[in-house]
Amino acid sequence: MEDSPINRLPEDTLHQIFSSLSLRQIMICRSVCKLFNRTLTSSSFIHLISARSHLHLLALRPPHLHHHHHSRHASLHSCIHVYDPDQNQWLRFSLDFLPFQSPHPVASSLGLVYLWADSPDSNKSLIVCNPLTRQYRVLPQLGSAWSRHGSVLVDSRNRVMVLTELAALYFSFSQKTQQWLKFSSNLPSKPRSPIVISNSVFALCDVGSPWRSKWKLFSCAVKNLLNLNLNVMNNNWECLERHEWGDIFDIMKRPRLIPGDGNKILMIGGLKSNYSFNQSCSTILILRLDLETMEWEEATRMPEAMHRWFQDSKFKVFGGGNRVCFSGKKVGRLALWDCCKWRWIDGVPGNGDELFRGFTFEARLTAIP
Repeated sequence: MEDSPINRLPEDTLHQIFSSLSLRQIMICRSVCKLFNRTLTSSSFIHLISARSHLHLLALRPPHLHHHHHSRHASLHSCIHVYDPDQNQWLRFSLDFLPFQSPHPVASSLGLVYLWADSPDSNKSLIVCNPLTRQYRVLPQLGSAWSRHGSVLVDSRNRVMVLTELAALYFSFSQKTQQWLKFSSNLPSKPRSPIVISNSVFALCDVGSPWRSKWKLFSCAVKNLLNLNLNVMNNNWECLERHEWGDIFDIMKRPRLIPGDGNKILMIGGLKSNYSFNQSCSTILILRLDLETMEWEEATRMPEAMHRWFQDSKFKVFGGGNRVCFSGKKVGRLALWDCCKWRWIDGVPGNGDELFRGFTFEARLTAIP
């Protein structure tokens, strides 16, 4: 390559040539030679290509570590394992550029990944990074309790929220004071699978008794978080109920929320076969709520042959849009609902029997704000 005529081309010309490639091809070209890697990782090229090309991937969150399992899962924490549904293959993005221990990815938006990591003073720090550009930034310091109990939410404007039952933290890269804003919360219980859609936060809360769960859907506009005159969130959470919904929440066992396409919410859970205390589920059901019409519809049901693997075990759900991924204990693979089709995902990193969580990752060459 040193004697190749391509070495004599101006940088702008190389940028124009490579900008015609897809992101997948660009990532392959990075490993060809030092010249290509230097050219394709330069800030000027990243700025040129950032809005043109991206990949829609499903990223795994590494399993929670226990002391005696540390060595077994250490390799899972040095990179992000992602699945490319279009190519049906697993990819791995290294996190070795981060000067922190035990990075734990939890959320993503517009090509950026948000993760918890151990800072030098042994506190947990929330970090934003781009595994493709190998850039990172540490967000203002938070206490370790937030990493243990808080859910990290990120929207399409890269506004970050950490939500618990009692309080919410808010941070925006565009705000003048680069600090977390803290607000009290009035949720009736710990928020379950909170998501952000159309400038509002949605979460499920259990308002039942210790003997029987009763799930309700709550929402709060993001702008209510920013009402600095109040500096509290009293009564800002609204319970969404409609008479025509009937017993929509009663038929679902342990429901979860996932953002759907556009202005829609997906609710996933086991379909109860009866109303006994330890009721079994006949299948896993995916319902879709249109936030404009406030009407529910059934999106799909897990095929019976696939549901047998999840029938007697806990399962986790992650994804977005028309892609929903299911992980079950000792299932050995992931189940995927992909644009109205059901299929298995094999080759899961690790031993394949873990109860994996995850998030959607739109990989792109985005610069850190």
